[in-house]
Amino acid sequence: MQNVFTSFANMFFKWPTRPIATTAALLVASTSTSGASEYFQPNSTGIKLQNGYERVYIQPFGNHGIRVRASIMRDPTGSEWSALLDPPLEGPGGNSGLSHDITVPFQGNATIRNGNIVASVELGVLSFLRVEPNGSTTTLTKEYTDTKAIAPRFYTQDFRSSGFQSQFDFASDPDEQFYGAGQQACCLDHSVNKKGQVVDLINFNSHVTLPVYMSNKGYLQYFNMPSQGRIEFGTFRTRHVASEATVVDYYITTAPPGDFDALQEQFTSVTGRQPTPPDFILGYQQSKLRYFNQTQIIDLAQRFHDEQVNVSLIVVDFFAWKFQGDWSFNPEFWPDPARMAATVKCLTGAEMMVSLWPSMEDLSVNYLPTQEQGLLATTRDGTGISDSFAGVYTRLIDSTNPAAREFLWKRLNDSYYSAGIHNFWIDQADGGTLGEAFENNGQAITQIPYARAFSQYFIGTQEATGKMYPWFHQQAINEGFANLTGKDITTQCDHMSLTRSTFVGGQRFCSYLWSGDTDSRFDVLLQQITVGVSVAASGISSWTLDIGGFEGLNVDTDEGRELFVRWLSMGVFLPYMRVHGDRSCNLPPDPRQSFANRCPNEPWSYGGANFVIIKKYIALRYQLVPYVKRLFELLQQTGKTIMRPLYYDFSLSDPFVVVGTQTNDPTIVHQFMLGPRILVAPVGELGATSKEVYLPILSDGMRKQGFTWTHWWTESNFGTGGKLVTVNAPLDEIPVFYLGLKEDILNGSL
Repeated sequence: MQNVFTSFANMFFKWPTRPIATTAALLVASTSTSGASEYFQPNSTGIKLQNGYERVYIQPFGNHGIRVRASIMRDPTGSEWSALLDPPLEGPGGNSGLSHDITVPFQGNATIRNGNIVASVELGVLSFLRVEPNGSTTTLTKEYTDTKAIAPRFYTQDFRSSGFQSQFDFASDPDEQFYGAGQQACCLDHSVNKKGQVVDLINFNSHVTLPVYMSNKGYLQYFNMPSQGRIEFGTFRTRHVASEATVVDYYITTAPPGDFDALQEQFTSVTGRQPTPPDFILGYQQSKLRYFNQTQIIDLAQRFHDEQVNVSLIVVDFFAWKFQGDWSFNPEFWPDPARMAATVKCLTGAEMMVSLWPSMEDLSVNYLPTQEQGLLATTRDGTGISDSFAGVYTRLIDSTNPAAREFLWKRLNDSYYSAGIHNFWIDQADGGTLGEAFENNGQAITQIPYARAFSQYFIGTQEATGKMYPWFHQQAINEGFANLTGKDITTQCDHMSLTRSTFVGGQRFCSYLWSGDTDSRFDVLLQQITVGVSVAASGISSWTLDIGGFEGLNVDTDEGRELFVRWLSMGVFLPYMRVHGDRSCNLPPDPRQSFANRCPNEPWSYGGANFVIIKKYIALRYQLVPYVKRLFELLQQTGKTIMRPLYYDFSLSDPFVVVGTQTNDPTIVHQFMLGPRILVAPVGELGATSKEVYLPILSDGMRKQGFTWTHWWTESNFGTGGKLVTVNAPLDEIPVFYLGLKEDILNGSL
């Protein structure tokens, strides 16, 4: 069996080949722009711009895509850490290192075309254009230049190392819209259009920003760099800043304006596609903070069985271990995990999932072995202590190290997988600290503004590579699955990991992202829509959330119960339906266990009348599984986004959607499409009995198929859209509309 721990670098990273050098004062790879009806194969292997001490490589990559790498003082190695697939799944490029057949001198000129994208160098300044069907070209963006502006490619070097800080500027139009940039789950951010924002590129709880964005002008740009930094979406320019890098590496692709599915298809062909998840995980997932012993889990399964409520996954949350870093159950409370998993399966048919943290405390049985073998992240001062939790200071397992990933998986296999618990919850592994934006996690002094730990990994520093730290945790689980089963899991998963953070390319793992520890409030319920569609626009559709929010919901209050049912009704129409949270109630805490919350979070915990409604929604989710499964199949095949903002499907047919998206109008951004056929408009107001819903104007293609907007619950026909409608919205009827035949949707026929 191939050992993927040792073959990882060969699978995912690029190695250099010797470039082909040519010299001339003016070199042009292409001067003609024939129409876009047939694919235009690259007319050059690449351009090298020699700009004094700066080198810039411009190469065709993927369909209608260009890859640019820039460095100073020396050429890129071609083997820098990267989330790009080499070769891409589709299209030209790959395995070519830094090859080029054009060399451009200082302030030289050249062009290169790949499909419908053209990269043009004029006097050393780089522009990107799209070739239109009639052969004309449209400028997408260009390096930002002005007589009173900093150079568009700007470097600041700390001469203690070969790295540098980079600042790259690109021109943008004042009315241009930008989508994506990953997950910003701040409660105040209800934006889909990121224009005017500054996005911090740093990982912490609920904040999984990604250096990728789409423009309404018809292009997607991705900075293939795991560096911390920021993206500034200014009025006239977009600026990417990397705190530390050895090469600036970015990719850009184009499609006709409004064809966001094509952009995603091209982007996921170079970063990877989500394998289809196993059927069971598309059902109802039950979790809370926390079930603290084996008896509770078995009793829970028995109750699901007795109440005849479907459940597909039951989750054991954190501190089921004795010490952080054990990666095993505490036998005092979990004496027979294999029997527990078998009993759960017998009673409910459900699989199980268990939480793992990256933290390591000195008392763990694994502390000395990992320390002695160099498997823990260190810090700039050498101690490796990066945070604290539960009264102890902690280090991090360095999952960027292949040996550390192998060590971790062996412990997970011995403790859980071999006992029949096959799914893993990667929690707190955001990188740098133990998962938060601050130091001293769990202490009363978290508000003191200490600098975050200067963590250092096998692959580099937190500043240069820290965005990829959680990505390698996902990789550890994937490697374990593949090695243990001997199966090819690149297109189909048997088991899954749940992660709180990731990086671009994380969608190619058997894994799904959730939005972290969110507040339990109605406005946050609505804000999660903008979070979900933004991360989906960043290439990651395998996403979910804590139904009910994580913290602040009291199950014994009418308001808390209503909030839970409203959130659950939205969860029915998400890629995954997952209940979790740290609930409040009128019960005293249990003194037997730390972090043992006695407050319930099960379907029957929210009152008898609501239990009837909750069972109705869970049953509906299982009716929708064939549809959701089909959406995941299309995601795997073409990268087609599952949770879709309205601009995806209606920006060409409906001006109101365009303007509403530009201004982040709640009427538009607090609705979404689940796939191409279901519109969801969740209720985000306490005590509401009706909801005003905007039905977008259908495209000509939709009209030709005979589609009209039909209300899910009453089957009332509302025509072809372009109007606000008010519908009844009792707790058991979330406002939902569909296109086509409901029978086709429930059968998974699109």
